[in-house]
Order: sequence, then structure tokens, then C-alpha cells
Amino acid sequence: MSKPGASVEASQRASEVSLGGRLQGLSLGRQVFVLAMWPLLEQVLAFFVGLTDLLISGRMAEGAERVAILDAMGLGGYVGWFFNILQGAVATGVMALVSRATGGRDAPLANRALGQGLWLGVAAGIASLILLQAGITLLVRWIGLSPEAAVKAEEFLRVLAWSGPFSGALFAVNAALRGSGDTRTPFLSMIVVNVVNMALSWCLVFGPAPFGGHGVAGIATGTVCGWAAGLLTAITLVGRGKKDSLHWNPADLKPHAETLRRIIRVGAPQSLEIACMWLIHAFGIRVIAGLDQKGALGAHILAIRVESMSFLPGFAIATAAAALAGQYLGAGSREMATRAVRLCWRSAVFLMSGIGVFFVIARDWLIQWMAPGSALHLQLAPPLLVVCALAQPFFATCIILKTSMRGAGATHIVMRWSFGSMIFYRVIVLWVMSEMGVANLTRVWIVLSLDLLTQAVIFTRLHFTGRWLDARV
Repeated sequence: MSKPGASVEASQRASEVSLGGRLQGLSLGRQVFVLAMWPLLEQVLAFFVGLTDLLISGRMAEGAERVAILDAMGLGGYVGWFFNILQGAVATGVMALVSRATGGRDAPLANRALGQGLWLGVAAGIASLILLQAGITLLVRWIGLSPEAAVKAEEFLRVLAWSGPFSGALFAVNAALRGSGDTRTPFLSMIVVNVVNMALSWCLVFGPAPFGGHGVAGIATGTVCGWAAGLLTAITLVGRGKKDSLHWNPADLKPHAETLRRIIRVGAPQSLEIACMWLIHAFGIRVIAGLDQKGALGAHILAIRVESMSFLPGFAIATAAAALAGQYLGAGSREMATRAVRLCWRSAVFLMSGIGVFFVIARDWLIQWMAPGSALHLQLAPPLLVVCALAQPFFATCIILKTSMRGAGATHIVMRWSFGSMIFYRVIVLWVMSEMGVANLTRVWIVLSLDLLTQAVIFTRLHFTGRWLDARV
């Protein structure tokens, strides 16, 4: 039996744990703010980039052609999202290792993880490029887009695939910086990505000939150029960094088997999780594309773009949760790691739920703003935002708890428990509804929300068991 007051003493010892680097001397709340502020601004920029793509797409044509373009961009957005998070599996391993090293005051290991992560990110990007180029035609046919939308989707994706090596490398470098407590430099590099993307995409579509008039391929070209410019910016800024922060070291850029193995050990389960998760999502897209409701896929993507106003800030807070969990575990304090995650959890639930209320109030205006004059999308998309608003607390819970577990290195736990719920709801239930002829877009979103509810319950339980704190990196 523990002595009276032992828990108080343990709490006092935990509160005395001091992190190094940019977080040294800050309160827990201030640490969360510092780590989440720049990613939040970064996510806001990312929202406007995606919004710009939709605004361009929605104004390129009228009538049936606009429906085809929005459906094509819907598939393109999903595929791009998949390859970004697949490359992010490497970034997860890099962030987990750098945050542990930073918390343990092991600067050589942190710099070595940065160097090895750069090459792993490039490798992941090249793999995504080859995979996408080889499978585009088969994917578009399997999803079941209309012939007009299929042509546009393939045109977009063949160009977008070339962004892989640049985005893969940038994800890895930015993850290392965030793990060390530097979230400002990734924000600056993403500003460049976003500005170049938005400016070039707009000019390549609406600019004067011969510069403009390239349609969806112009949007994709702007994206590729944006990622390349952002990577160059990040490499330059890290090269100018102070010696007490992450910096390039020629020796750390040479292959180092042990560091590579440690990054892959954390990132590999997430790669498998994401690959399987995307197949599950792709099945959902196939169900939506096969609905009798014309324009369902475009309406689905419009609603997701609105929803990103809530989950992108959620991911920014989750970045702070993952970095702090890793750093405090590296410093030897399980209690502070847990406290940091729970503070982020409460903050995300409050913020995302509040934004959900706004979705309900302004749902018609939001959809009309993105697809002006489209009565079809105005009919289909607003009910989805009501479903989305109700699911926000569960979505916030999933984002924070799953991301923090990955940041602690417990990617195998996340992978193991995510699949059961997703396969049941997003494959079995949707397939049954489709076969019975009772599926429509709103009911599909209700099923997706039930999946979030179930996962929120599962990961809440896993969080309180504390097993994720024992993960090795």
C-alpha cells in the first residue's frame, strides 16, 4: 500500500519536469499554445488552399460540366489526401524519435533523425508517385465516375503524382522540427507552399494564353510547384538554424541503420493502417459515386471542405499533444505526458464543438459560397453539415487521442483498434445499405459519424488504461 501523500509527492515531482529548447520554463498551457499556434495558422492556410481549388473548380464551367469537374476534384482530393498521410507515416516516426530525443536532451540523435527522415520522406514520395501513376486508370474505373468526370480526374491525378517526392521530404523535415518544439519554421515553409499553390493554380486556369487555360491540370501543376518551393524553403531555414536547434550535419545525412530502423518501426504500422484505411475510404467513395443522387460526390467533398474548418484546428492541437507526449516521455514523466494530452483533448472538444454550432447556423450560406448558383449542391450538402456538427466531440476525441498515441510511438495500438470499427461501419454497413437500395448521401454520413462515435469510445478507454505510455521508440 502506498503511503499517504505519495500521490501528491509524485504530482509535485512531475510538475518539476523541465523540457528543453523552445519549451523550457513554460507552463503546460503555454507549451500547448506555443506548439499549436503555428500549426493552427498553417492549417488555416491549408484550408484556404483547398478552398481555392474548389472555388476555381466551381467556376471553370457551368451545368453538367461543373458537376463532372467537382466530382473529379472530389476523387482527386481523396487520392491526394491518402498519399499525403501515407508519406506522413514516415513523418510520424521522425516526430516520435525527435521528440523523445529532445525530451531526453540527446541533440545528436535528434539531428540524426532529421537527416535520416529526409531521405525516408523522399523514398515514400517516390513510392507514392510510382504507385499512383501505375494505378490511376484502374482506380478511376473502379470508383465508377461518369465518363466526363473520369477524364478530368485522371488528368488531375497524373500531374499531382509528381508532388510526391517534394511533399514526402517536407513532411519529414517539418515533423522533425515540430518534435523538437519548433512549429514556426514549418509554418513558414507551408506559407510558401500555399502562396505558390494558390497563385499558380489560379493563373494556370484563368490567366491569359498561353499561360492560362490548363483546366484541372493547371490546378495540379500549381500544387506540385508549391510543394517544391516549400521544401526548398524548409531546407534553407534549417540550414540557417542555430547550433542549439535542429540543423543539417553532413554525417547525419549518411545512411544510419539503427536510426532508420527506429523510424521505420514506428512509421511502418501507420503505413499499413493508412493503406488499409484508404481502401476502406475508397469503398465509401465508390458507394457515394454509385448513388442515384446526381452530384453526390461533389456535394460530399464540399461538405468535407467546410468540415475542415473544425478538424484542421483539431489537428493543430493534436500536433501539440503528440510533441508534448513524446518529449515528456523522453524526459521520464508519464504523468506530465498524460496531463498534456488531456489538456489538448479538452481544448479540441470545446473548439470543434463550437465550430460545429456555426456549421448548423450557416450551412446554406457556406455551401452557396463554395458553389454559387448550384441548386443541386445546395440541396444535397447542407444536411451533411448538421450530421457533421453532431459528430464533432467524437471527431475531436479521435483526432487527439490517436495522434498523441502515434506521437508516443504507439502506432501499433492505433492500427489494431481502428480497423474493426471502420470495417464494420464503412464497409459492411455501407455495402448492406447499398445492396438494399436504402443508401443516400445523408445516411452515408450518419454511418460515418457512428464510426467516429465508436472509435471515440474505444480510444478513450485505451487512453485511460495507459498502455500507450509503454511504447518503445
